[in-house]
Amino acid sequence: MAFCKACGQDLGTAAFCPKCGANQGAAMTPAAAPASAPAAAGTEGLAENVAGLLCYALGWVTGIIFLLIDKRPWVKFHAAQSIAVFGGLTIIRIGIIFMSSFVGWGVFALIGLIGFVLWIFLMVKAYQHETIRIPVAADIADNLAGNK
Repeated sequence: MAFCKACGQDLGTAAFCPKCGANQGAAMTPAAAPASAPAAAGTEGLAENVAGLLCYALGWVTGIIFLLIDKRPWVKFHAAQSIAVFGGLTIIRIGIIFMSSFVGWGVFALIGLIGFVLWIFLMVKAYQHETIRIPVAADIADNLAGNK
């Protein structure tokens, strides 16, 4: 295995580093070395499917974070769908808290179970780079992400 002389990235058989672009044919002298590495973007190097998974990791909270920092349309859709799905479920659960009956607590538990199953399902599908459109939330997500 060959590694980049400048940044240590695995090269395979490439003549130029795919990460930093350094020529691997010529030896890097101190004068040719860059003075400082450029600042990396917030999501640079983060695979799109991993970013999609992370949109759902903490529900609507990570959805908001990725909607603000990531500019890739696929990731923005998943971030917005996370906000719509888990934000909506949070609002419903807050409303049910005020229902003190046995039925209210049963519905509260059922919504919690639905939320948990959706959470796992959406994270797995995002990691597999599949786009699952939750019926009402997907339309809201398209508007939030600017995809319409």
